[in-house]
Amino acid sequence: MGKEQDNKAVVGRWFTEFWGKNVNLKVVDEIAAPEMLLQYSLHEPRRGRADIKAFMTDFRAAFPDLNFWGTAELIAEGDYVVGRWEGGGTHTGPAFNDFLTGSLPAATGRKMQFTGTTVLKVVNGKIVEEVGLDDGLTAMMQLGLIKKAI
Repeated sequence: MGKEQDNKAVVGRWFTEFWGKNVNLKVVDEIAAPEMLLQYSLHEPRRGRADIKAFMTDFRAAFPDLNFWGTAELIAEGDYVVGRWEGGGTHTGPAFNDFLTGSLPAATGRKMQFTGTTVLKVVNGKIVEEVGLDDGLTAMMQLGLIKKAI
């Protein structure tokens, strides 16, 4: 395999084991760089394995059915891999205060489903950064954190 194919394999595993239906937090220690950056518009940037694991633990507690999946083939060039995805979940868990636009009280029952594009940088088989542009506005309206203008 070439570098791009190797990097696509790392990212494919990350998408399946970290963002997929059944999270495996061990994957963070295995393929995330120690100071990995995780950054999306919905949340404060996260840095480092412990912070990223804490983020996902809290996110999954609040949205137990959280699941994201790819919607197109991964594209790789050099150290970068780009993926398009869709996902979401239902807020049936504890209060969640990690969104930049506000907090949810416990178990609102609200559903979110949205799309995004993510660029990941992979160096020597480790993900050093994941920066995504998501349709956070749609998710925040679905969760009732932003009101639709009339």
